[in-house]
Amino acid sequence: MAESVELDPVDLHLLRLLQNDARTTYRDLASRIGVAPSTCLDRVARLRRSGVILGHRLKLDPAKLGRGLQALLSVQVRPHRRELVGPFVERIRALPESLTVFHLTGPDDYLVHVAVADMTDLQRLVLDEFTARREVARVETRLIFQQWDCGPMLPPTPSAQTG
Repeated sequence: MAESVELDPVDLHLLRLLQNDARTTYRDLASRIGVAPSTCLDRVARLRRSGVILGHRLKLDPAKLGRGLQALLSVQVRPHRRELVGPFVERIRALPESLTVFHLTGPDDYLVHVAVADMTDLQRLVLDEFTARREVARVETRLIFQQWDCGPMLPPTPSAQTG
C-alpha cells in the first residue's frame, strides 16, 4: 500500500479547489487561500512530485459523443492466473467503450464501466469482446440509469482513522 503524505491546511484547501476546477490559475488559487502565487506554484509542484496529484483529465459527456448508454459489466475470468489476467486487462483497457476497469475480490474478478451507443452496441461489445474470449467464464450486465460525481476527496479526519 502506498504511504500517505503529510498535508497541512493550505495543501488541503489547494486540493479541494483544484478538484472542483483543475484549470484555476495560481493567481486565483493564491487569492482564495491567502498566500502568494509562487507559494501555490511550489505547493502544487510538491504535491505532484509526492504523487498526491496524479494528473489532470478532461471530462467528456459520453452521450454527446454518441455513447448515450452506460453499463457496468461484472466479469469472471477462469482460470484467474497472471498470464491470462495481464493480456485480458490490456485488451479491455484498449476498447474505446471502456471507461474504467476495476480488479475485484469476491465472485467477480473485474468490474468494467462502459459507454456504448445503444443496446445493440452493448450486445455486440459483450458477445464479441468479452464472452468471445476464452478466459471469460461469465459476464453480468447492469445498465446505469444515472450517475453523480462525488468529492472532493481529502484524507480521512483523525477521528475517522482511530475509530
